[in-house]
Amino acid sequence: MSLTLRACTNADLQTLVNLSKDTFIDAFEKDNDPEDFQAYLKKAFAPNQLEKELNDPDTFFYFVFDDNDLVGYCKLNVGAAQTDVHEKEAVELERIYVLAAHQGKQIGAWLLQEVIGLAKKWNKSFVWLGVWEHNPKAIRFYQRHGFTKFGEHPYYIGNDKQTDWLLRLDLQ
Repeated sequence: MSLTLRACTNADLQTLVNLSKDTFIDAFEKDNDPEDFQAYLKKAFAPNQLEKELNDPDTFFYFVFDDNDLVGYCKLNVGAAQTDVHEKEAVELERIYVLAAHQGKQIGAWLLQEVIGLAKKWNKSFVWLGVWEHNPKAIRFYQRHGFTKFGEHPYYIGNDKQTDWLLRLDLQ
């Protein structure tokens, strides 16, 4: 396995749309109301929405490749693009997904270390994220990597109000 990280550009838009939808569907479709889930997909992963995010100077998307195979991606926010914590010394890890066929290969752990490396390179003091309270596998993953809970916030899938745990990793 030879993993690499590449920043996404506008030329990657359709690939990003497809990958975002595919990974989100695999992760959460079975646990949500179909109507609410479809409404969320149409809004969050619409080409015009992702293009807007790609062009935001405070948002960064990265693809993960295993050799030449696209296996996952992440989305990072700084500054005003952060969804909840708006501290200049913070990086929000808003999305981190690995395709189902490539899970269990430590790609997520590798990608998380790359994110931490980017945050340090950008002179940030902590990384934070929101994780669904009903996703114990993800919560355990982040806790194994040193993240601790510091709060909660609402997260909507369509009209369904859910709760995300806010987790934080200090980089000092």
